[in-house]
This record gives sequence, structure tokens and C-alpha cells, in this order.
Amino acid sequence: MIEIERKFLVTSDAFKSQSFNKKQISQGYLNSNPERTVRIRISDDKGFLTIKGKGNETGLSRFEWEKEIPIEEARALLALSEKGAIDKTRFEVKAGHHIYEVDEFFGENQGLIIAEIELSSETETFEKPEWLGEEVTNDERFYNAYLSRNPFVFWK
Repeated sequence: MIEIERKFLVTSDAFKSQSFNKKQISQGYLNSNPERTVRIRISDDKGFLTIKGKGNETGLSRFEWEKEIPIEEARALLALSEKGAIDKTRFEVKAGHHIYEVDEFFGENQGLIIAEIELSSETETFEKPEWLGEEVTNDERFYNAYLSRNPFVFWK
């Protein structure tokens, strides 16, 4: 139930031609408090309820609990979400022994592309594709819950 993840900005759309899967994602937050976020997500035709805890001091690890829920329930809960829904396309890209999830955002977060990689330990090594840019793992501005409240298009 501990997620170990690193996040990076993406410098080009070269990842799209390397992608082996993509899906449309809409998500909202029932609670966007950084101490404990409660997220509702619709990914293609599936619904999910996710609870995440605050990250550790490195920002790499945090509690995560996720369950698939019926799509009708996910739609109903999404309608109850806080203002600031997230819409994105997620591309999955294999690099070495890992899979990057690359999110291209739309709506008020248009122009932002973030790659995430999940690891089995904080010290695990991984391949970095040429389109991977600056690491933003410990920058809360790039958390989806933050983006739902403070959209990328309004950043200066």
C-alpha cells in the first residue's frame, strides 16, 4: 500500500510514437487536502476510488489505497467532486524494465505533460528516455490534486 514514484516533466512528444497503450482519464477530488487526498477517477470505461496520504520527506513514497468501483458510482461521485476536474490522456511507454505513465493534460492544464514511473524501492535505478526532462517529484505543484485547484494555464 506504499507507492514509490518519481515524476518528470516531458520535453517533447516523442513518447507518443513509443507508447503501447493510451487511455482517457477524467478525475476529481472529494478531498484535495495534501495530508489525505480522496480521488474519483474514470479511466476509459472503469471507475476507481483512491486515497493517498502525504508523501515522506523525500517525496518519493506515500500511502496509496485504490479500489475499482462500478462506473455508475464513479460518475455519481465525480459529480460531487470539488471544483477543478482533471482531464488527460495517459500514454504507457516501456523503457528498460519499467513502464512510464505519461499524462498529457487538457482543459485548464493544457500544455502540461508529466511522466511518472513507479519503483520497488527509492534507490532503484531506471532508464531515462530522451524525452524525459526536469524531475519534479518533490514539487507539489505537479500533483494532480494541486492542479485541480491551481490549473497550469494560470501559472505565471
